[in-house]
Amino acid sequence: MKNTSLYNDIVQWDINSWSVALDIWDKDIDWSNKKTALEIGARNGGLSLWLALKNIDVICSDIENPQALALPLHQKYNVQHLISYQSIDATQIPFENYFDIIVFKSVLGGIGRNNNFQLQQKAIQEMHKALKKDGVLLFAENLVASPFHQKLRKKFVKWGNEWRYLNLNELKILLNIFSSYQIKTTGFLAAFGPKESQRKFLSYLDKLIFNHIVPDNYKYIAYGFAIK
Repeated sequence: MKNTSLYNDIVQWDINSWSVALDIWDKDIDWSNKKTALEIGARNGGLSLWLALKNIDVICSDIENPQALALPLHQKYNVQHLISYQSIDATQIPFENYFDIIVFKSVLGGIGRNNNFQLQQKAIQEMHKALKKDGVLLFAENLVASPFHQKLRKKFVKWGNEWRYLNLNELKILLNIFSSYQIKTTGFLAAFGPKESQRKFLSYLDKLIFNHIVPDNYKYIAYGFAIK
């Protein structure tokens, strides 16, 4: 059974929809030899927390001063001794062949704001460079989804007109530099819930019905992993 409070702290919003990525990563990745990791675009450092709880040394990074937001969460779970903090631009990662794991959640859309696919491509290339051979990229990213999602984002999401949401074909293009990758999709109704309690209820409907009948390119979350 999931520790609900812990999952809330790791995933932070739209918990039920996005936490399926953690389940796959836990199940499908061999964690026995993973020692070093980097979180990109960490915000409050939820995925750094998740990795540190696996006893992995983590660099928690964001474009600017990640420690200010993330340290209180890491102190709450007493894992701060496993985590260091760096300001890192995902398009200029200052490491090469260094990490066993790189992880990000909902980052590429912001990197590609104002329709800059080349910058999104550069970020993935930098992550590939920073991974060791056989290192693993763990990703969970917003997709462009259905025309209805697109219209509502532009109207109600303050960054909806700036972010460059990927489609599935574009994500596959980005990941083609890896030796192998796996992509799964989830979520349709839950994106429309303005409150977390509503998103939770709608995510159950997605799991029971809509994930089975809605085409993958109409879902709003892509997640999975890629191996260098």
